[in-house]
Order: sequence, then C-alpha cells, then structure tokens
Amino acid sequence: MARSNYLVGLDIGTKKTVTVIGEITEENKVEVIGIGVAESRGLRKGVVVNLDQTISAIKRAQEEAELMAGVEIDSAYVGISGSHIKSFNSRGVVAVSGKNREISREDIRRVIDQARALSIPPDREILHIIPQEFIVDEQDGIKDPLGMSGIKLEVNVHIVTSAITSLQNLKNCLERAGIGIQEIVLNQIAASYAVLTHDERELGVGLIDIGAGTTEVAIFERGSLWYTSTIPLGGDNFTNDIAVGLRTPIPEAEKIKKKYGCVALPVTEEPETIDVPPVGKGRKSRLLSRQILADIIQPRAEEIFRLVDADIKRMGYEKSLNSGIVLTGGTALLDGLEEVAEEIFDLPVRRGDPNYIGGLIDRVSTPDYATAVGLILYGYNQIQERGFSKEKKKGFWTRIKDWFNE
Repeated sequence: MARSNYLVGLDIGTKKTVTVIGEITEENKVEVIGIGVAESRGLRKGVVVNLDQTISAIKRAQEEAELMAGVEIDSAYVGISGSHIKSFNSRGVVAVSGKNREISREDIRRVIDQARALSIPPDREILHIIPQEFIVDEQDGIKDPLGMSGIKLEVNVHIVTSAITSLQNLKNCLERAGIGIQEIVLNQIAASYAVLTHDERELGVGLIDIGAGTTEVAIFERGSLWYTSTIPLGGDNFTNDIAVGLRTPIPEAEKIKKKYGCVALPVTEEPETIDVPPVGKGRKSRLLSRQILADIIQPRAEEIFRLVDADIKRMGYEKSLNSGIVLTGGTALLDGLEEVAEEIFDLPVRRGDPNYIGGLIDRVSTPDYATAVGLILYGYNQIQERGFSKEKKKGFWTRIKDWFNE
C-alpha cells in the first residue's frame, strides 16, 4: 500500500516515548497497526534536557513500532507540551473589500492576518492559529463566512506559541533520529481528537491531561478551542510523594503507584497490604496498608485539581464547562481520581480513553496513549479535509492553512 496511507503519531513524554502507526483502510477508517514504547529520560516537564537520551528513546520507539507494523516510517505528527507553551486569544477586524461586499478569500486572509499582528516576543514562535468564530456585521457564531455579504468582518482566534529554543531542540532530536516532521501539534489538541465527543466540544468541556511532568489544560466550546494552559505538576510528583512517604526508592515508588495507586479506597473494599522495599541494603521490606498509599496520593491530586480550578476561574471559563471534565494522560489511571475531581470542580467527570480507531485498539485504549492516538487522528482529519487536494472538497480551516502556506 502507498506510503501516504500510513499515519504516524509520536508522543515524546517525560516518562516514556510512544510511537503509534495507523493505516487508512479501503473503508476510509484508521486502524492502529504498530505501537512502540520506550523509556524516556531526556525530557523534564516536557522540555528536552538531554539530546542523546531523547534521540535514543525516539529511535527505540520507532523501531519497535516499525517491527510490529512491518513498514518503515520517515515522518510523523509530533506532540509538544510543557511550561514553555503560552497561548492567548486575539481578535481581528477588517472592512469587506470583495465585489458587491461579498466576503472573499482575501478578506478572510486579511482578517486573520490582522488578528495575528501582535507583538510576539522574538524568543517565541507561533505553533497554531486556530479560528474560533467569525462575526459578520455583528452576527457572531459563523464558522465559514466565505461568500456571505457584509460590510465588516471580524474573527476570534486562539494563538499557541512556543519558546524557540525548546522547539528547536525538539526539531534537532527528530532530525538526528531521522524522523521528518509532518506537523508539530499541541498535546491538548491532539488528545482532544482521541477522547472528546462532538457534543462535548459544542456544549463546552474541560480536558485535563495529567502526564508525568505537567498537567495540560484545554477548554473547548462551540466546537472550538478557547483556552489552554500548563500546570507544572504531574505524575512524577505522585511518585516522589510515595517515595518519601513510604521511604522507598523512586523506581519502587513508581511500580507501587502503577500497581496499587489509588486516591480513595471504596468503603466496601477489604483492607489490602503492600510490600514496600526499603531504601538501602540490609533492611527488610515492610507490609503497609493500601490506605496509607491513598492518604499520600489524595492531597497531591486535590492540589493539582485546585490549581486547575483556580486557573479556569481566573480566566473566567468556569461557565463554559457545560459537559463537565474529561481526564486523560497516564495519571488518569489512578483509581478514584474522577471522584476527587468531581468534588473539586462540582461537575461531572469521566476518564478519557482513546476512541474512533480500529486495529490494535486493545493495546492503546487507555489514557496514557491518548496523545499518540490523537496525533494520527489529527493527521487523518487533515487528509480528510484536504479531500484529495480538490478545492471544493477541502475543509474550511484547511483552506485557510493552504492560503497562508501560499
């Protein structure tokens, strides 16, 4: 099958690097045919701190995925996250210049250019410019104004920027690993393709992706992205708390978290004990109650959710979460996390497992694969909108991208 029928998602995380290979079938669906996972030690809170270790992790994940899929890959959709990502909303306004006051492609290009004409610091680079809605003569909520009549055209956009040095270090790692870049995509945007429903996007939903190094937040409403932010706390903080609280080595604390980790024990559950290895040699392991583990994890979970809640309220988006909250990322696997989130946010909360794909679904149907799966779904969406490069079949946002590329 032609190479264009394959899609590759590369999620370079603080704890692990994941490569997922998807194939577009004759039925025009996406099936996962290859998965590669490698331990990642070259990043800290989403930022590359060791080039060689990051390159090694990328290559190992790539080779494993290629071996499983039986194909060679040379490019990928790559996720990016971290505290260096900054985003904001902007607004552009222009007078319609088209013939008979009919909005043309040039008018749309001009209004988006006007929205992005802000003073971006020289050490930052724009990753995404996402149109949220157009306003034609005070009529808002318009998704595609092309061909409409009006005097004044306005647009609201969400602009995502990255620190140039962090972005360049990531690109250097990919280049040295022999991976071409289809597109660098914000993790929250990628994950949303895998775990959110159409209704949630329209009604309003908060996506919280709790990774190892950071917690990524995104708010969607009326089908568009309105807010993104990063909280510099994640799964590694839970691991460190367990290591200190149980006086056990960090690698053992990570194992305990994955196997027994919980935020709150069900009332009906019988007491369970955990074998805790000691720090240093010559000491015996101890048996401790799982309740002690829950007592260590719960305060950190509450802290993260309270920080997210305060951030959302500070920006005034608390009334946009009509569908509630969706939790994803590896830390979302902790038992009882949804219940704690419901108490903090006073909203319905569910766990976001990847959907909308076939193939090896049983291998990637947990939240820790949401970004990698979302990246191939993001790429698939771009291909679908391009409609085999025929202008009349192109999606509106893809046409905008094409115009700017020209």
